[in-house]
Amino acid sequence: MASTAKEFTDTSTAAIEMDPNSPKPPKWNAGDTTWTISLFGTAIGAGILFLPINAGSGGVWPLLLAALVIWPMIYFSHRALSRMVCASQKPDSDITNLTEQYFGVGVGRIFTVLYFCSIFPVLLIYGVGITNTVDSLMVNQLGMAPWPRWLLSGVLVALLTGVMLASRKIMLAITNALVYPLILILLAVSIYLIPQWSFDSFTQVPSFGDFVLTFWLMLPVLVFSFYHAPAISQFSVSMRERYGLQSAAKASQILRATSTILVVFTMIFVWSCVLALGTDGLREARESNLPILSFLANELHAPFIEILGPIVAITAISSSYFGHWLGAHEGAVGIIRSNFKTEEKGISKQKVSLGVSVVLFICVWLAAIANPSILGLIETLVGPIMALVLFLMPMYAIHKVPVLAPYRGKIMNVFVVVAGIAAFSAIVYKLFDLF
Repeated sequence: MASTAKEFTDTSTAAIEMDPNSPKPPKWNAGDTTWTISLFGTAIGAGILFLPINAGSGGVWPLLLAALVIWPMIYFSHRALSRMVCASQKPDSDITNLTEQYFGVGVGRIFTVLYFCSIFPVLLIYGVGITNTVDSLMVNQLGMAPWPRWLLSGVLVALLTGVMLASRKIMLAITNALVYPLILILLAVSIYLIPQWSFDSFTQVPSFGDFVLTFWLMLPVLVFSFYHAPAISQFSVSMRERYGLQSAAKASQILRATSTILVVFTMIFVWSCVLALGTDGLREARESNLPILSFLANELHAPFIEILGPIVAITAISSSYFGHWLGAHEGAVGIIRSNFKTEEKGISKQKVSLGVSVVLFICVWLAAIANPSILGLIETLVGPIMALVLFLMPMYAIHKVPVLAPYRGKIMNVFVVVAGIAAFSAIVYKLFDLF
């Protein structure tokens, strides 16, 4: 059902979601399934490509704790971000607009920059990842001569970007088409690796200090691996348009399903890789700067993995690239709009959008050519900003903004704040350790 701006009073969506006497949100429908798959596709790339390498290198016991806490970390943090957008008084406001409504122009601009900076480096990471994955496939599996890196990366980034510029409907259709076989193949690879499993690593019990330190330092990549905030803004706007006053409740329902599917399938795959490769194998994968599936294809020399491994990696990167492109593009347009007043100067939204798209393409292409360490980027550049945007900023908004008052006083708010501080402090620790 469509809704008008007048329906969005100060406490409408928040009050209705938190009122036990409110009617339940509409039953699950095909549109809800589409959004669940789209959000899954935004996050799945990082989870299956890089999490096994980082998390498994520290041993299985910290990873076991991570498997227990990751679902509430991901669900409650993304739900809080969605609640912020759903509660906006203006139905067409995305996350870059509403922060100015909630916090004022100055703080709103700062958040818009942080929001962009939490997504833009991820887009660069996927540019590097798709280039390395396809290059490895051409050389190791297809026996082809390697292309010049500038040419290969340019073609790949142009193809992905071209889909985004052609039509968002086409992009969503491609993403949804990719995710279903991705889930099936991911499960198949996880099962295929079972004969390679070794449980020797469970006998290596770390000291309590090492256990805590390893888990703490694992948090930034853990957060990154399930991060689908880039799609939350447009998702929440869509919920407002369709469900009106019940948008926050419906969004929570969809995010709960997304988080469950994401964590179950990703952690099954992560554990299968960790048990199959062991700590030493995962360290070699990290040094190769390849996604775990490409590394498996090169190391195991099994036809099944050699064929499906790169396909899954390319599919996962592509689906995630689309979602992060949307978020980076939204953030960049928001920065330009708020700082340069383009509408007042008569510069059309189409021109701003095209200009941002060209700049993003060039930046991703250059990053793909440079080939920086992917996990290094995650651990030192992306992680801290993600923690601020995803965990701490929504909790600050709930504490300060009247429209979000019904969400205050919940124990899960404390959990999200603690998780955010832990992830952020782990990054700070690593940065100081580098120097």
